[in-house]
Order: sequence, then C-alpha cells, then structure tokens
Amino acid sequence: MQHPIYRVRSFEIVAPYTLRMQFDDDTWQTVNFEPILAGELYGPLRDLSLFNQVRLDAEVHTLIWPNDADFDPATLHDWPEHVQALIARARQWALTPA
Repeated sequence: MQHPIYRVRSFEIVAPYTLRMQFDDDTWQTVNFEPILAGELYGPLRDLSLFNQVRLDAEVHTLIWPNDADFDPATLHDWPEHVQALIARARQWALTPA
C-alpha cells in the first residue's frame, strides 16, 4: 500500500480551533480540531492561545504547535476519512486518568 505524500502550503485561522489549509496539490481543507483536542499531546491545545500559535513547519510541511503537537499532512489532507476515528481516540484519551 502506498502512502500519499502531501505538503501543507499555507493555512489561516478561520474560527476558534478551525484552520483552513491549502495543500501542494492545490486542494483546500477546513478542519475544526476541537472534537479531537484531548490527551497528553492534543489536550493542551484546548487553550485557544496555545492553539493559535500554530505554524507551518518549513522542513516537513505540516502544521506544528509549540508543545510539539502535529499531524501527518496526509491526515490533514484527507480529514473527512480520518475524523471519526480521531474523535473516538480523543474520547478514549479523555477517559484515561493522567
């Protein structure tokens, strides 16, 4: 199975916890991350001031946050295919004691 390679070209914050991204294949994806912000890595991004510190990593061409949270660009590109599994995982993380 071949894993597609995508690169995030640009992004903008369009609403709380919501980013609109352009990819190197000239497609766009708008993602509301709020439902998946749980667990040790993504939970801290519920702090909107931290979430809004998102930036584009020039080396790996994906979105990154100061707490080292990131996503595979292919996951971001194909978000509708992955979002339900990510929400389910976030619910499990929310139930796991720290």
